[in-house]
Amino acid sequence: MSQTDETLVDGSATQTAKELFAGAAGGVAQVLIGQPFDIIKVRLQTTSQYSGAVDAATKIFRNEGPAAFYKGTLTPLIGIGACVSIQFGGFHAARRFFENRNFESNTNISDSSLSYTQYYLSGAFAGITNSVLSGPIEHVRIRLQTQPHVANPADRLYKGPIHCIRTLVNKAGVANGLYRGQAVTLLREMQAYGVWFATYEYLMNSDVKRRGLKNRSEVEAWRLALYGGLAGEALWIASYPLDVIKSKMQTDGLGVRGAAAQVADAAGKGGVNGAVKEAAKEQFEVQRYKNMRDCFAQTWAEQGMRGFWKGLLPTLFRALPVSAATFTV
Repeated sequence: MSQTDETLVDGSATQTAKELFAGAAGGVAQVLIGQPFDIIKVRLQTTSQYSGAVDAATKIFRNEGPAAFYKGTLTPLIGIGACVSIQFGGFHAARRFFENRNFESNTNISDSSLSYTQYYLSGAFAGITNSVLSGPIEHVRIRLQTQPHVANPADRLYKGPIHCIRTLVNKAGVANGLYRGQAVTLLREMQAYGVWFATYEYLMNSDVKRRGLKNRSEVEAWRLALYGGLAGEALWIASYPLDVIKSKMQTDGLGVRGAAAQVADAAGKGGVNGAVKEAAKEQFEVQRYKNMRDCFAQTWAEQGMRGFWKGLLPTLFRALPVSAATFTV
């Protein structure tokens, strides 16, 4: 194998480390830019008290203050670096696997480049690996984003991410508590990141070919941002119905009898208000959805096709700058 070929299929630790670091930096940017949009998306997906994105933003600001837009930020901020590192690390590991296979086989792909099906599969593999972390991280964030607002922080249902994790595990276990909604999370991650990476690679390769560039390093930074942003739009359009189901399941009750009173009393030390008591009952005892299929069926029966797209607009506003930052940081 020539030196060029060795470079092509190189899977060195140095290259992997660079990819992981780039992913982590992009992930931090992703959280800081996108968190206010995310809470609006989740509220619209899981409640009917808002008429739209503007109404949700207005009421959150008026009733809970500007800090509410960053509820639940700590968990993804800590975990997103690892998540995005895994996304990019998983993608590039799968990409190199396909490059090696293409090189070694007698196909017409003489330069070992991937087909777009292989780019999609590489992204789907990244989604599978990422879901192990993203499932519980997003579950905890959603619980923190949707718990009732109370004036005294000591009376909150969840005091913070660690307390939320402990409560979910203590009341329902790891699989049924912390990892609730993991099946639909896995499907969403596979579809989302398959489309994300395949779209970005298509846009980049098309640009290089159209303008006759020698290699991708000649593509300007603003084009990288644009293509990354457009890939982010494609990601969400392709996976949004799955995300709606995930959010519904991760705000649903855990079906644990007797847990609500214990949690509510612990939250307020015996003097907790009615809103927290009701929230504790909804989050720990009343379970609407038996599983992913049941959640799909109920959403369709109650809201039709529209129910699978609630909150899409703020999500698309969020996706463009977040995805652009991820690919350019």
